[in-house]
Amino acid sequence: MSEQTTTWFNLYDARPEAEMPAESPLAWAYHKTGRPSVSQKGRVVLRERAMLGHLILRGGAIVLDEAVRSVLGFGLPGRPNGLTRDESGERSIQWLSPDEWLLIVPGGEEFSLEGKLREALGNAHYAIVNVSGGQTLIELEGEMARELLMKSTPYDVHPEAFPVGKGVTTVFAKANLILRRPTEERWELVLRRSFADYCYRWILDAGSEYGIGVER
Repeated sequence: MSEQTTTWFNLYDARPEAEMPAESPLAWAYHKTGRPSVSQKGRVVLRERAMLGHLILRGGAIVLDEAVRSVLGFGLPGRPNGLTRDESGERSIQWLSPDEWLLIVPGGEEFSLEGKLREALGNAHYAIVNVSGGQTLIELEGEMARELLMKSTPYDVHPEAFPVGKGVTTVFAKANLILRRPTEERWELVLRRSFADYCYRWILDAGSEYGIGVER
C-alpha cells in the first residue's frame, strides 16, 4: 500500500500593510536628476511601471504551462526569447532559459497568484520565487525609441531581428537587463532595482537629442 504524500509550502506576503508607503526604485533619481516634461516636440517618452508583481517560475515546461493556463488563461511562450501576454496586456510571461520564465502581473496580484499556482502544481518539481521588490520596469515609446536603444545596447533591435513578442537578456550601457518588445510602438526594460538609477540617468542622457520626456 503506497503512502499518500502531502505538499506543504509557506507563503509570505511581500506587500504587508505599513504606515510607510513603498517608493519607486526611481524615487531618488526623480529627486536628484529630475523629470523632463513630455512635450509635443519630444520623440521619446519614458514611463516607469513600478511596484508590479514579478515571479520567477522554474520547472518543466509542460507542467508549468498547464498550471499557468488553468490559473491565468494563457500559457508559456512557445519558443526561446518569446513573450506572451493576456488579452489586457497587463500580464505577461517572458522566456528566460529552457526551464525558467518571468511572470509579471499588476502589483498586488503576485501573492495570491503564487498560492494558486502552487496549488495547481501540487507535487510537481518546480520553484516559484517572488522577486517583485528587486526589479522594476521602464517603458520607452516614440519614433526615436529604437535609435536610443541602438546607442545603448549591442543587441540588434532592427524589426527583422527583434519583432514584436520577443524579449532577450542583454547588456544595456554597463548593466544587464531584459529588453522586450510587447507592441510595435513600445519597448520595455526589466531591470534590477540597484541598476534603476544608473539606467534612468543613462536613458535621459542618450535621449536628450530626441527631446525625451518622462511621463508622470
